[in-house]
Formats: sequence, C-alpha cells, structure tokens
Amino acid sequence: MRYIVILAFLGIIGSLASALIYLMRDKGGTNRTVNALTVRIGLSIALFLFVLFAHHMGWIQSTGIIAR
Repeated sequence: MRYIVILAFLGIIGSLASALIYLMRDKGGTNRTVNALTVRIGLSIALFLFVLFAHHMGWIQSTGIIAR
C-alpha cells in the first residue's frame, strides 16, 4: 500500500515538474502545460479515491489525531 501511494506522489510531482518545464519552454504557445496539469489533477483525484477505497476495504486504518 505504501509503495502505491509513493508511486502516485512521484507521478503527481513529475507531472507538475513537466508542466513547469513546458510553461518555461513554450511561453504559452501550446497546450502541453494545460495537459500536464490536467494529468496532475487526475492523478490527485485518483489517489484520493484510492485512499478512501482502501480505508473502506480495511486495507488501511485511520489512527486519528491525538491532542496532547
């Protein structure tokens, strides 16, 4: 489970980095920046839904926040 989340975070960061590179190189001439940011949003939503599903299935447990 941990590896799936780490892999998803790396994909999100990679997509964000590619959007930055496209933004610097293209100067708004193409849609590559928008496409990279769309992929990032899709990956973020998919990761969120996967975590909710994993919690529902009992694969991960919530520990709560302990105020001290």
